[in-house]
Amino acid sequence: MPSTDLLLQIGSALAVGILIGIERGWQLRGAQEGMRVAGVRTFSLLGLTAGLAGLLGATGYALVALAIVIGAAAIASLGYWHTIKADGVVDATSPVAAMVTLALGFLGGSGEPALAVAGGAIVTLILALRSELHRFVGELDEADLKTFARYSVIALAVLPFLPEDRFGPYDAWDAQTLWLVVIIVTGFSFVGYVANRIFGAKRGTIATAVIGGAYSSTAVTQSFSQRLGSGQGGSAENAGIALATAVMYLRVIVLVALIATPLLSHFIVLVSPALITGFIVSYLLYRKAEHSTGPAPPGNPIALLPALTFVAIVAAAAIAARWAQEAFGEQGIGVLLFLMGSMDVDASIVTAGGLEPDTIANNLAALAIAGTILANMAVKLGVTVAFGRSAAKHAALALAASMAVLMISLVAGYLAL
Repeated sequence: MPSTDLLLQIGSALAVGILIGIERGWQLRGAQEGMRVAGVRTFSLLGLTAGLAGLLGATGYALVALAIVIGAAAIASLGYWHTIKADGVVDATSPVAAMVTLALGFLGGSGEPALAVAGGAIVTLILALRSELHRFVGELDEADLKTFARYSVIALAVLPFLPEDRFGPYDAWDAQTLWLVVIIVTGFSFVGYVANRIFGAKRGTIATAVIGGAYSSTAVTQSFSQRLGSGQGGSAENAGIALATAVMYLRVIVLVALIATPLLSHFIVLVSPALITGFIVSYLLYRKAEHSTGPAPPGNPIALLPALTFVAIVAAAAIAARWAQEAFGEQGIGVLLFLMGSMDVDASIVTAGGLEPDTIANNLAALAIAGTILANMAVKLGVTVAFGRSAAKHAALALAASMAVLMISLVAGYLAL
C-alpha cells in the first residue's frame, strides 16, 4: 500500500494541473470546437504525468523521468503549434502555463508538495487576473515605471551580494540586516504609492489619508493642513489628518513586529490605547465628513539616495548604541533610542532590532520607542495648528486626545520599570 507521503506528492502534482486547467479551460471556453488544445483534463494529466516523473526521478530513475517530461512537453508544444498554424493567432500564455504545470508537477512528485501547490495557486491567480493586470499596466506612466524599477533594485538586486559577517567598529554592522531593513521601510512607501495610484483619486480624502498614512502621516498632515488653512478644505480633511495618524500607529506596530520582535508585546501594551483612541476620534470625524476628491499624498516616494541615507543613519546609530551600552548601560541606550526616534521613528526601531539579546530590557526599549512617537505627534500637532489654523481645530483636538492617552501610557510604563 502506498505511503501517505507518496500519495501527497502525486496528489499535489494533480492538484496543480487541476487548478491551472480550470482557469485555462474557462478562459478558452468560447474557442471553436477542436481548436482548444488543453483544458481541465489535459492540464490535470500534464500535472499528474510530471508528478509521476518527479517520483521516478527521486527514486533513482532520472533518465526515465527526463524522457517522460520531455515527451509531455513535446506533445503539448506540437498541439499548440498546430493551433497557431490553423488560426494564425499567437497566444504564448497557454503553452507557457503548460510548461509551468509540468515543472510544478515534477516539483511536487520530487518531494516538495507544499511548494508545488503554492506555486500552482499563485500561477492560477496570475492567469485569472489577466484583465486587471492588463488594465493596470495600461494605466502606468513613466513615473510609475521608474518607481517600480527603483524598488526592484532596492529589494532584489543588492541583498544577495552583501556579506553575511558582522564588521565595523564594535562589530556593529551586518550588511544584510541593514539592507533588509531598507527593503522593509521603503516597501511601505512603495505599497502606499501603488495603492494611491490605483485607489486614491477614486476614494477621495479618506482613502488618501489611509494610503498616505502608511508611509508618511506627517506629509499627509501637512498637505491637508495647508488645504484647510487656504480655505479649500473641510471636515473631510480634519478626519483625514486624524485617520492618517491612526494608521501610523498600525504601521509602527507592524514595523516593530518585523524588525524588533522581542519588544512587540510591551510596545503593543503602550501604544494600543492611543491607537484605539485615534481610530475612535477618526471615525467620529469621518461620520461628519463630506465627500471630497482630496489632494493626493506625496508623489514618488522611492528614491535611491534617501534609501542610502537611511542606511548611513542606521549604521551610525548601531555604533552609537554599542558605545552607549559600554559607557552608560541600558539606560544610555534607552535615551539614545528616544533621541534618534525624535528625528526618525523608523531609525529608532531598526536600531533596537539590531541590538544583541539582553542588551537592553525589552520594556525599556519599547518605552523609548513609544516616546519617540509622542515627539513625532507633537510635530504633527504643531504643523496642524500652524498651517490649518482655526479650520483644523477638530484635527488638532483629535491629535491632542491621542497624545494625551499615549502620555498616560508612557507614564504608567515608566513607573512600572
